[in-house]
Amino acid sequence: GSFTHGRCTSAALPNHLPLTTLTTMMRVFLLAALVSSAAAFGSFCPRNLPSHAATRSTRSSNLSMKIYDWKRRTADESAIHQEEFTFDNLRSAPGSRKRKNRKGRGIAAGQGASCGFGMRGQKSRSGRPTRPGFEGGQQPLYRRLPKFQGRPTGPGHSKKLFNLIKLDELNGADEGSTVSFDSLLEAGSTTKAKYSIHKVVVGRADFSAKGVTVQAHAFTQAARDAIEGSGGKCELLSRTTGAVLEAVEA
Repeated sequence: GSFTHGRCTSAALPNHLPLTTLTTMMRVFLLAALVSSAAAFGSFCPRNLPSHAATRSTRSSNLSMKIYDWKRRTADESAIHQEEFTFDNLRSAPGSRKRKNRKGRGIAAGQGASCGFGMRGQKSRSGRPTRPGFEGGQQPLYRRLPKFQGRPTGPGHSKKLFNLIKLDELNGADEGSTVSFDSLLEAGSTTKAKYSIHKVVVGRADFSAKGVTVQAHAFTQAARDAIEGSGGKCELLSRTTGAVLEAVEA
């Protein structure tokens, strides 16, 4: 008798067995086949299914952080979560502070002899082997990047540059009038400016205008005193919008 792929042939079953016995045997064979297939499916089933969540939660992790402080490796610190921290009982967490490697103190220390720098070569010599940004001779990154036009930024480049308006350029203004850079440029008292913000400073000649209102983005203290001393006033303009921010009466 023989079996062919789980099917029982007629030669494997005696003819004298009753029908109930044959049915029972077939049921046993089918049950065994189902159990083996379920076991095979379970071996290939992924571990992230909810059916495996309970088994994972019961497993204890064998991972532990190495504590470099040998005095605290065997210490009982279970009460650290119940106590109240004050300035006299604060301490670092276990493993957070590691002792530095002492190089050049013998081969038993682990970093003796060449101290981890090898036997020969440029990087084993004393002193810095290369300058910052050096890439072995190839075009370095700071030279491969494009250069952007415009004023530089950063330390030393935050100075505000003003177009200067001298007080003697205001001498031709009428009394009680309002003077700005645009009015001076229209009257021909000054030339075109390189910068868009203007600052009033003391000129070489004397200031003779009386009772004028001067509008600018900045004033020196001497220029402000001269304008207010002659009965005028200074109006501070916004550097971005050009609106009047401050008006100081004489």
